[in-house]
Amino acid sequence: MSQFDFTEHPHRRYNPLNDTWLLVSPHRSKRPWQGQVEKSAPDQRPKYDPKCFLCPGNTRASGDVNPQYEGTYAFTNDFSALLEDVPEGSFENGDLFKAEGQKGICRVICFSPGHDLTIPEMETGDIRKVIDLWVKEYSELGSKDFINYVQIFENKGSIMGCSNPHPHGQIWSQSIVPQEPAGKTKNQRKYFENHGTSLLSDYLEIELKEKTRIVVENGHFVAVVPFWAVWPFETMIISKRHIQNITQLSDSEKDAFADIYKRLTTKYDNLFEVSFPYSAGIHQSPTDGQHHESWHLHMSFYPPLLRSATVKKFMVGYEMLAEPQRDITPEFSAHRLRELTEVHYKKSD
Repeated sequence: MSQFDFTEHPHRRYNPLNDTWLLVSPHRSKRPWQGQVEKSAPDQRPKYDPKCFLCPGNTRASGDVNPQYEGTYAFTNDFSALLEDVPEGSFENGDLFKAEGQKGICRVICFSPGHDLTIPEMETGDIRKVIDLWVKEYSELGSKDFINYVQIFENKGSIMGCSNPHPHGQIWSQSIVPQEPAGKTKNQRKYFENHGTSLLSDYLEIELKEKTRIVVENGHFVAVVPFWAVWPFETMIISKRHIQNITQLSDSEKDAFADIYKRLTTKYDNLFEVSFPYSAGIHQSPTDGQHHESWHLHMSFYPPLLRSATVKKFMVGYEMLAEPQRDITPEFSAHRLRELTEVHYKKSD
């Protein structure tokens, strides 16, 4: 019998951040890019759209008017999923029926006044302004006594539920630490207590030696396809320095964050020559007043595209009923992304 090879044989991989497993079936997709590769319609938008609720000077659905902003702009979401003035309360009926009130604040972050831009098409200096605004919002929201976690994220593309193409992201802050970061808090703390180092510092040390899953790198950050990635082109940006949250970034690290954010998303767009959709978000220490020494700042990207601009990855069947599964290996995905140019395809002609 042949020797086991995880690039050829079905196997499970462990995610130490989430304490979960996934099934990898590389034999099902030996040559995933054979056959026709389709392109979607070009993403062409005007610099200003008078009907856009996020463009400078326009009236939003709430009736509020955006200022004539020239850089970034933040405002409280007109249709927030969380509200600040929710009274305290809970419901419980035995062990099976439980509910509790939840307070929070949701913010919208406009990355640029240009309606026609996305992160990979913005200048690095302008992306740095987005990071500066993230830091400001994280600090101000996290300082409120009823806010214990601040989730910064970006949904790009209509298939990721983005209802407005204007370049923007969101921040949801709330009174509890949600399930995903709560799990990461627990698992990183456990690892730190056992090893005296952060989980992602030790993980990154191995990735930097092997270099098989690294996509792009600079002096302060590494973008890698995680060994345990579920989505076909899932990536994670990890800070080389062990820091807990974005308020601890130096000026040079903020510049480097902007640089790698642009370079990674440019490769995404170049993969299928389309405005590449994804959900991305920053995971960092809670704002609950506790000392989270074990936390390590990182940003995860979850894109749905698989083989072309029109072929997507779906979570169905076994994945909904048992556990996540993927065909192409993280090593293959990293190689595919790594080999792409960092010149945006719209500028390559």
